[in-house]
Amino acid sequence: MVNDTPRETRVLSAVVSLVDRLLDDFDVVDLLTDLTERCVDLLDVSSAGFLLADPLQRLHLLAATSEQTREVELFQLQAEEGPCVECYRTGQPVLVADMRTEIERWPQFAPTALDAGFAAVHAVPMRAAGAVLGALGLFDTQPKELGEADRLVGQTLAHIACVAVLQEHPPTPDTVLPPLRAALAGRVQVEQAKGFLSEMLGVSVADAFRLMRSYSRIRSEHLTAVARRLMNRPAHPSGTRAGDGGTGPQRAVTVVHC
Repeated sequence: MVNDTPRETRVLSAVVSLVDRLLDDFDVVDLLTDLTERCVDLLDVSSAGFLLADPLQRLHLLAATSEQTREVELFQLQAEEGPCVECYRTGQPVLVADMRTEIERWPQFAPTALDAGFAAVHAVPMRAAGAVLGALGLFDTQPKELGEADRLVGQTLAHIACVAVLQEHPPTPDTVLPPLRAALAGRVQVEQAKGFLSEMLGVSVADAFRLMRSYSRIRSEHLTAVARRLMNRPAHPSGTRAGDGGTGPQRAVTVVHC
């Protein structure tokens, strides 16, 4: 269904909604996942992903809108080349309207992105306290320029991501590292719990993640807290089978509370 709301109104509404969450109790992994979804809606791209650096300046995938995007982002990290990696290293936006023109620039990443169906890839930096914390990657299935207005919206969302990671701490070099460690630890817990829940319920990893997020929101509980409890729970009774415990978030409730 076509959204008749003016784009400027949707952008402002998204920013207000995200800032409201920053002023309340929030979960950083869940909020950054929401941010990637907002990128798809507001920037008319196919998908998006966030890469965050640890204290040793190694990039990690923190959120992505699809499994396909996740795989391409992870390959980019493995190959150590691509728009997001370059954006992080330089601290400057990297805008590629047609990936076919960048085969020589990124001989490993460009063909992989094209094979995955991504014709355009853009990246904007996450910056705070004079440091680059990571990069926001924007992927599209058609060759397309990222206009100035879209770049500014993308950069705004990347700034909001920085605030989310740093939370209430003032952005100084001394306060940047602890929130980065906490965010990355939360990502590891959520990734492990996704795999565990996927196996227990017999659903895809993407469906397991959606169940976890729905459950955490219904219960007003942090996504990372749900993930931590899943991974710390006692061994599940051997009689439990995929599909037991109802449907939707109720299935996650069954596993979490067993």
